[in-house]
Amino acid sequence: MSQLMPALEPYIRQRRAQREAHGQAPILLMSHLVLGYPSLAVNQETIAAMAAAGVELVELQIPFSEPIADGPVIAQANQLALDQGFRVEEGLEFAAACVQRHPEVAFLLMTYSNILMAYGVERFIERAAQMGIRGLIVPDWPPQEAGQPMALCQAQTALDWIQLFTPTSTDVRLQTIGRWARGFCYCVARKGVTGGRTDFDADLRHFLQRCRQVTDKPLAVGFGVRTSADVQTLTPLAEIAVVGTAALEIQRTAGAVAVGAFFQKLRG
Repeated sequence: MSQLMPALEPYIRQRRAQREAHGQAPILLMSHLVLGYPSLAVNQETIAAMAAAGVELVELQIPFSEPIADGPVIAQANQLALDQGFRVEEGLEFAAACVQRHPEVAFLLMTYSNILMAYGVERFIERAAQMGIRGLIVPDWPPQEAGQPMALCQAQTALDWIQLFTPTSTDVRLQTIGRWARGFCYCVARKGVTGGRTDFDADLRHFLQRCRQVTDKPLAVGFGVRTSADVQTLTPLAEIAVVGTAALEIQRTAGAVAVGAFFQKLRG
């Protein structure tokens, strides 16, 4: 297991403090890519470009045939990776190599519950922890049903099961999820799936205020973050801006170097 990086929450707070000390906007960037799309070789180039552009966290998605939280761009990338014969084991080996290659970046794995169950939940979590993965995001596994994996993550030194806040959740549910939170909380900026348009308006501000009231963990905001204006709007509201579909579209049309240039401009 990598010993070069602290657990997620102190890492996030340290990196934000470093940016503030240099007079930079403190908000961190988290990117998302689908392993095996269009290939692991291109994934490697894209991650290197992201790291060089200063991206602090990278979410590596293990492809699944029914990615219910994902919009058409990411869902199609999942299917194409599977059509090309992607295997979970090669994805985990790739993730382990990423942790070693980019020790300054916090890597997370994102996938769906069937992947963990097929691999073996305890085996998957222990493997992730041993390789230095810092967080797991499993959007189709609600916390009230995820007692076993959450406990297994909590037993690890520096692997967090990431909770999701959604705008449709009641205050009582947000409070319950907030009590389970570790690392950071992923705030889903709007109803629906990834990739659509998000209005960064008073409703979103109110939702994030509700999230703040139930947890002292850092907040990451995703679903629809696309531009530097979006990131600027989020800077006083959240610790992390999550950019997924927009980066994947650029990778698909212009390549890895263009993805790096895109992230370099996001914080102005």
